[in-house]
Amino acid sequence: MYKVVIVDDEPLIAEGLKKIVDWDSCGCVVVGTASSGKEGLELVRSCSPDILFTDIRMPGMDGLTMVAALRSEYEDLQVIILTGYRDFEYAREALKLGVHRFLVKPSKMNELEEALQSVVKKLADSKVSGADEEATDRACANNFIVNQAIAYIEAHYREKLQLTDVASAVYVSHWHLSKLLNGTGKSFSDILNEVRIRNARQLMEDASLHIADIAEKVGFADTAHFSRVFKKIVGMSANEYRNSAMR
Repeated sequence: MYKVVIVDDEPLIAEGLKKIVDWDSCGCVVVGTASSGKEGLELVRSCSPDILFTDIRMPGMDGLTMVAALRSEYEDLQVIILTGYRDFEYAREALKLGVHRFLVKPSKMNELEEALQSVVKKLADSKVSGADEEATDRACANNFIVNQAIAYIEAHYREKLQLTDVASAVYVSHWHLSKLLNGTGKSFSDILNEVRIRNARQLMEDASLHIADIAEKVGFADTAHFSRVFKKIVGMSANEYRNSAMR
């Protein structure tokens, strides 16, 4: 039996979908429902389903990032979106990230059943052949998550930022995000320090700012650490850089 999780911020829809679809005839069983994106992610992590039916526009949740996170971290999970959000570009992006079907509410029963039968066939075929036909989708999802993570770092580099903070923002575990970032050839610390130093170099154009002030503004806890990181990345000390820039 394939395990199914249903996520919708309208509980009546989630429970209704659980009851009206003939899951048994497709060799499926609903192992849980959730009424928010956060609950849905927790349910996926605890149940490890094969199939996810989910809305994509839920409060406090970036739908595309959620889908990318699920496709990135759970490689075999098949996602079917059931949403009232009608936007072609949004749907196209979701499908590019590896969503199996994008259904618009209210969907007819035959559409739901066709989507379920199609995804079950895909799961069965993949088990028989052992073929990995979704490598491109996963690569796309991985790149999407990495770009979202870097964007978050660039927006929050002034804060006392930890890997867990960024992972939470892009809906993946910190170990998975660490693996994705390392795949770029740089660690989380490398990326964060590069962003901070890039912004520090811009601030050095303001002669009224002391080095200690700049270090604090870009998120370093102490000037000594800032100085070591600056020299490692730039190849000269912060004072040397400022003097050469001011000539």
